[in-house]
Amino acid sequence: MDIFARHQLPFFLCLALMLVEATPTHVPGFASISPMLTLVGIYYWGVQRPDITGYGTAFFVGLLEDILGATPLGVGSLTLMLSLMIVLTQERFFRNRSFIVTWWAFLVVAAFATVVRWALSGLAQGMVSDPPLALATFFMTVTFYPLVAWIFGRLQMAFLREV
Repeated sequence: MDIFARHQLPFFLCLALMLVEATPTHVPGFASISPMLTLVGIYYWGVQRPDITGYGTAFFVGLLEDILGATPLGVGSLTLMLSLMIVLTQERFFRNRSFIVTWWAFLVVAAFATVVRWALSGLAQGMVSDPPLALATFFMTVTFYPLVAWIFGRLQMAFLREV
């Protein structure tokens, strides 16, 4: 793979997570508590490779997530961009930290993103959704982080080691 294609890996992996997130599961009620997998992807790449993860990726993935998820336009984009901003402004904090530290930091970012998404969706729709559903989404997201981070770590070592 050439360098340009390798630099697009975070974008395409976040798109893949967005498609997994948007896939119907036919499990009653799961859509309202499904994990924010795109947040996991944006956070992971913002921490591990801030040099190739940008606001354009967060905006575009969030916009497609809003379109496919039937949420108000801009909610996903703004949530992902604000979360990425937190990560990128704290780049020195994340440098050379253990997995446990980055997972705990993700817990804070995911809590922020959950509140932002819940509040913006409520404002845009003119009604507030059920807070326990937002809390369940938060817990699902935090729970999925280790699995996605492990997969992304393997892909990063395979494709982005020398980039």
